[in-house]
Amino acid sequence: MLVLLPPSETKAPGGDGPPLDLTTLSAPELTPVRTELAETLVELAGDVPAARTALGLTARQDDEIARNAVLWNSPTLPALRRYTGVLYDALDIGSMTRAQRARAGRRLSVGSALFGLVRGEDRIPAYRLSAGSALPGLPTLRAIWRPALSPVLAAVDELVVDLRSGSYAALAPVPGAVTVEVLSERPDGTRSVVSHFNKAHKGRVARLLATTTGEPADVVRLRSLLRRAGLHVEQNGGRGLVLVVPAP
Repeated sequence: MLVLLPPSETKAPGGDGPPLDLTTLSAPELTPVRTELAETLVELAGDVPAARTALGLTARQDDEIARNAVLWNSPTLPALRRYTGVLYDALDIGSMTRAQRARAGRRLSVGSALFGLVRGEDRIPAYRLSAGSALPGLPTLRAIWRPALSPVLAAVDELVVDLRSGSYAALAPVPGAVTVEVLSERPDGTRSVVSHFNKAHKGRVARLLATTTGEPADVVRLRSLLRRAGLHVEQNGGRGLVLVVPAP
């Protein structure tokens, strides 16, 4: 089972690993695109006003541009420790046992505007690049990544659970992937899309899928696994699942 997570804008600083070496990352066939984007980010960081515009940042976020400037020389962390925020707080990789962390490292991957796809244990530096960023002189990130990343994801021969947000899923959709929508249900039975807590619920689902010893081979078995864990999950036709949570 492969679980695809969205990245986060916020990243943990520092690290205890060696500087970025693209040849050590998963899916080495993506190295040429990763190299082009990394070099573009470093060059762009030399023009702070242009970098703010391209990355959608304000002057208060110039430290993010400074991170990009030293992309090749910064210390690295495993991806699941680098990304922070609501989803990753719910995933809570730090509280897992050694066996669970190893399983999470194998099963969890993060969709990235800079790296395309990184496994949980791939070591990466802190950086700033979002799926909607527009880098000067280059096509859209969707146009850059789709021809390179789509074949990599299409070649995955295990169940794929795609928890990525829309902008990152658009970089390279996965044919046949199971998707999860989160809906809140009010006491009168009406439902609405969860917005604020969507990432937290998906983080909990990711934690469950990362740590379970089960290996669901299809959407029906996945639904059963989630239900046994106490989640209210419905199948929304085909390969879509709906996680129903009580309205706050």
